Amino acid sequence: MSSSSRLCREDFDGGPVSLDLIEPFLFLGNLTAATSVETLTSHKITRILTLDTVPLPSKILEMPHINCKYVQISDLTKEDILPFLVGCTEFIRDAVEKEENVLVHCYFGVSRSSTAVIAYVMKSHQIDYNQAFELVKSKRKFVQPNNGFIRQLKLFHRMNYRIDENYLKYKIYRLKSVGNQVSKVKILPQRCIEVVKPDPGITQENPEPIVYRCKKCRRILASQSNLLPHNDKSLVSAEKTPCKSLIFVEPIAWMKDIHREVQGRLNCPKCSQKLGSYTWINGLNCPCGKEISPAFYMVPSKVELSRIVQNVERTF
Repeated sequence: MSSSSRLCREDFDGGPVSLDLIEPFLFLGNLTAATSVETLTSHKITRILTLDTVPLPSKILEMPHINCKYVQISDLTKEDILPFLVGCTEFIRDAVEKEENVLVHCYFGVSRSSTAVIAYVMKSHQIDYNQAFELVKSKRKFVQPNNGFIRQLKLFHRMNYRIDENYLKYKIYRLKSVGNQVSKVKILPQRCIEVVKPDPGITQENPEPIVYRCKKCRRILASQSNLLPHNDKSLVSAEKTPCKSLIFVEPIAWMKDIHREVQGRLNCPKCSQKLGSYTWINGLNCPCGKEISPAFYMVPSKVELSRIVQNVERTF
């Protein structure tokens, strides 16, 4: 594609200028407002938070008195906006505390930008999604995050307006998000490598007291914290009660080929006994009736639960 035909932010049609004051110093609007020097000047806006597929044009980015933050994201239900919410809310909070006017925008000022503003309102007022949505909508009537963003905002609230990597629902959400990435590129992207957890069978200073071992060679395979139970009780409480049909766990470092294959078998890294299977991209129907995706599971008859760990030795 030639440079003359390539889309850039100098070429767009976002309609007339549209922005609304949500709270003191906080504006929510569209791309046209963010690219209008006259609008920015008349509203004394000195900060701009952009949530879009393309950054603002250079004429805005190069304005000496404007501080810009850019989040590259599309308005799709499978887009992963949750990891950006903490940074977005901090950017807005910093502006408001310094009494500097900040404009949060996407293309139309409806979904992506409203998600960031709702996240800020939730956190600053310590309220849930529904309350924050109604507050923002009362100031800008056509705000509407897409359904995927709504689910992520509700999870943001449950995690106390931060990212809690140990929270079970977040682990499940993050795995689904990574599964979507793997389905596109057919390999685990390097930026998603954190979902693969350390091997509990290798020496560690503070081993967990409850682990699962290979029944044949007693090699440690997973700790209790690696479990991903899918029964309703575990999802609403701190108690992890695994399904008795299959044992679902997080991806773990000993699992061979999970970085480069979308699905395959799970074999014990010490004795090679088949333990179960995994799939990044296809749903797996557990005998209990639940569909799990992505799925990393061990068959209960192949492993045993050990409730006492005195010493964890290197097992490779």
